[in-house]
Amino acid sequence: MALLQRLLLINLCACLLCQCSAFYLPGVAPVEYKRGEELEIKAVKMTSVKTQLPYDYYSLPFCKPAKGIHYKSENLGEVLRGDRIVSTPYKVHVLKDEKCHALCFSGGPLKFNPHQSSSFHNRISKDYAIHMLLDNLPVATKIPSVDDPAIVQFDDGFRLGFMHDGKAYVNNHLDFTIRYHQEGETSDDGVRIVGFEVNARSIQYDSMKSETECTIPEMTKSKPLLIEKEKESQVWFTFGVQWVHSKIRWASRWDIFLDMSDVQIHWFSIINSLVIVLFLSGILAMIMIRTLRKDIAKYNREEDMDEAMEETGWKLVHGDIFRPPQHSLSLTVLIGSGMHIFMMTLVVLVLAMFGMLSPASRGALMSASIVLYAFMGIFSGYYAGRLYKTLKGTQWKRAAIVTGSMFPCAVFGVCFILNFFIWGKKSSGAVPFTTMLALLFMFLGICMPLVTVGFYFGFRKQGYDHPVRTNQIPRQVPDQPWYMHLSIGVLTSGVLPFGAVFIELFFIFSAIWQNQFYYLFGILFLVFIILIICCSEITIVLIYFQLCGENYHWWWRSFFLSGGSALYVLIYSIFYFHSKLEITEFIPALLYFSYSGLIILTFWLLTGTIGFWATYYFIGRIYSEVKID
Repeated sequence: MALLQRLLLINLCACLLCQCSAFYLPGVAPVEYKRGEELEIKAVKMTSVKTQLPYDYYSLPFCKPAKGIHYKSENLGEVLRGDRIVSTPYKVHVLKDEKCHALCFSGGPLKFNPHQSSSFHNRISKDYAIHMLLDNLPVATKIPSVDDPAIVQFDDGFRLGFMHDGKAYVNNHLDFTIRYHQEGETSDDGVRIVGFEVNARSIQYDSMKSETECTIPEMTKSKPLLIEKEKESQVWFTFGVQWVHSKIRWASRWDIFLDMSDVQIHWFSIINSLVIVLFLSGILAMIMIRTLRKDIAKYNREEDMDEAMEETGWKLVHGDIFRPPQHSLSLTVLIGSGMHIFMMTLVVLVLAMFGMLSPASRGALMSASIVLYAFMGIFSGYYAGRLYKTLKGTQWKRAAIVTGSMFPCAVFGVCFILNFFIWGKKSSGAVPFTTMLALLFMFLGICMPLVTVGFYFGFRKQGYDHPVRTNQIPRQVPDQPWYMHLSIGVLTSGVLPFGAVFIELFFIFSAIWQNQFYYLFGILFLVFIILIICCSEITIVLIYFQLCGENYHWWWRSFFLSGGSALYVLIYSIFYFHSKLEITEFIPALLYFSYSGLIILTFWLLTGTIGFWATYYFIGRIYSEVKID
């Protein structure tokens, strides 16, 4: 046991060190710039909610920097997200306004061949948006509210163009508004960038005088720039810059993105979830206080043998309640995988709640999740190994390997196959081969050894103590009423846990599939705790009713009942696809349902494991309170 504690301590320290290195991202700390200092606007990627396929900025023939294209080194999360941060010819000077600046002026307007024009037309028709960065702050586009034009929201990035009457028009002029905050009082003090906005326009230029003196037609007189399929085109790309002083401080510069969603809706989600928890807690308290105490008092009374033989209820199955179930190896694997996910999720949410995984730390959330999953293997292995010993298992080596590889192999296999489709589309969302090798080595070199070590020590330790002995001959289970069937139980048990989380689930889906920011990790942590309570209580209640019917087969049933909410997540994902997304092509639909399937599998393992351990503890407690000869 002392050796295991040392291993856990070493593992925790190594995990924290890895996380510290993963959290550090250049540009996250506040930087002050001097007047006239040149800054470069970087491009991240192009995205579309219609295709879910990100592309590199230079997958289209934009103007290139004079000093060549330079890609920024990225962390693991950014690579998996499809981010490809690259230099652009958009250069701005601190506190220097420019009305119009032409790109690629020396070479004249960019000339697109028919194939390039068709590429622009295709991306515009699919509603692609371009994402850029300045001082690690994403560019935002103002969107007035339809109901009240005075209310303005901000969207991440800007549209590549727009469609009108079936024709595509490219946004070739960008008006940047850079908001700055100055801590000092003199003009020589540095400034901090606190806002980065853009207004994208489509302008057909008749002529271009010079690089810095291009003429922008008036809004009423300007003609949009048409891009026709399979025809040659000439395009001038221009931009303007305006610096505006702002009272917003650097620490609050992300508020325009984080205010996209109404916080009151999240609080409504918390209140809704708390009502469900109170309802379940009331039912459970009624069972524990009124029913269970009455049953225990009755069972503990000294009665004669004839009266004891006439007793019915959950006490009569005490000799079979802890009988190992069929397919105990499979159950151990599922519980071990669920513990793996539970530990990773818990630590990630705690770190995110304290601001370590904020949206400003690009890719940190995904990087932290992968690193933590690798290091949490020792916990899942230990609990799975001890459970396997309790269930009288003998093939611990096989069980350890399957426990550590089942879920990662499912995820890796699905993503590996999908990667071929993404490669075929030449999307930046395709994971590079070197990154896949790194993930594979992380799994084989860190995750699997830790799961095996944890499983060894868990299996070596004595199994969990049970308050009653198991009979040699199994007791016959009486016929059960129709409403105690497993399928009915799964349908009923999943409603309340799903009702406690579905509002937050909507915002999580929006962040994944509609390129929005999710930031309320404190509320998400509370919802996670409420989910744990809901799954535990609803499973305990249903298993108690089952035991009262003298059905002692609770091991698998507790897992399936608690995991029933995953069925409603499946239904919700189908509803979200048809109601919120505009996906019409095969590959985007394949990506959506494949990744949604992995989310549902993860949720099923997580909730099923929570309900199993809660039921295990509950059954051990109630049978320890009765006197059994």
